[in-house]
Amino acid sequence: MEFEMIAKTFRGLEEVLATELVNLGANNVELQRRAVSFTGDKALMYKANLHLRTASRILKPILSFDASNADEVYEQVKKINWSDYMSVDTTFAIDSTVFSDDFRHSKFVSYRVKDAIVDWFKEKMDKRPSVRLDNPQLMFNVHIAQRRCTISLDSSGESLHKRGYRISQNEAPLNEALAAGMLLMAGWNGQTNFVDPMCGSGTLLIEAALIALNVPPGIYRSSFGFEKWNDFDSELFDTIYNDDSAERPFNYKIYGSDIALRAIKISEQNVKSSGMGKYIELQTKSIKDLEAPVENCLLVTNPPYGERITSDDIFGLYATLGTTLKHKFAGNACWVISSHEECLDKIGLKPSERIPLLNGTLECWFNRYDIFAGKRNDFVAKKRFNS
Repeated sequence: MEFEMIAKTFRGLEEVLATELVNLGANNVELQRRAVSFTGDKALMYKANLHLRTASRILKPILSFDASNADEVYEQVKKINWSDYMSVDTTFAIDSTVFSDDFRHSKFVSYRVKDAIVDWFKEKMDKRPSVRLDNPQLMFNVHIAQRRCTISLDSSGESLHKRGYRISQNEAPLNEALAAGMLLMAGWNGQTNFVDPMCGSGTLLIEAALIALNVPPGIYRSSFGFEKWNDFDSELFDTIYNDDSAERPFNYKIYGSDIALRAIKISEQNVKSSGMGKYIELQTKSIKDLEAPVENCLLVTNPPYGERITSDDIFGLYATLGTTLKHKFAGNACWVISSHEECLDKIGLKPSERIPLLNGTLECWFNRYDIFAGKRNDFVAKKRFNS
């Protein structure tokens, strides 16, 4: 039986996530604000949690209604037959997201929804379930867009970007779902070599390996929220989890480097934890000493922005990156993300594509640079002719 679901994501990744869902077999795929709605059955819900690279949560809506204040939300939530979803002994937590002129405080909305569930059980059974913020058995999501309120079961539990392979991290590590989204936007499919010359904690390297091999990013996780649901089908999930028929060989190499030895040590730990060491080569190396692989490659990197990570000469770093790309990466596509427009200007190359993304709270540009040999006009003319 098919039902509606909502895959939550990060701003700028909605279209990438929609493509992932279509490829996974989802129906009625529609873009929303930082989310994609779709329909599918229980098997697809399990697959979505296991396979989606750019989703943060998979929600299963149980009620939608209009409300203009928190008391109206309380009354609507109290009408739900909560014994369909939990017992009085079930621990639960509420997560609220609010985009509304009428509702200003998401925490107050969470409190009122919690009150409605607790009061429902008190009236029916004269007992109250317990709220547990740390590792609850059930997670409920409340989403309010202006006056439209949707109550959902959270099938994921902990956010899906927390893959489970990261055991150590550098300052300001790249979110795993954002890293995967950047790679998919850049057209990465494992059909060439890959380079990240400022690899930090190794997130782009590991996500690149998972995509190249078509390994589900959820295999490292210890649990999902749906495993605690009343209707959890362990046999169905085991079948989906153990199906490796879609995995594919990767015959190229992923090269990661960083000038900081500490960053390389952290990357080594995370790469080892992910089991991707066979495909990833790490080196302590500065940008100016970087060499492109003999064969073509895709370069994607997340350099310091000068916001959370400081550099002695942040402009000089970007200028050196531009010089290295220009002289050593001819014939390759290179992508750079940064929140600092002035830094990107110092690269000294004209981007052929600019994609706005959000890295945490930082507004960023994800720029593509086509590195060509010879005159740019000849390169552009050749590109137009081939297209």
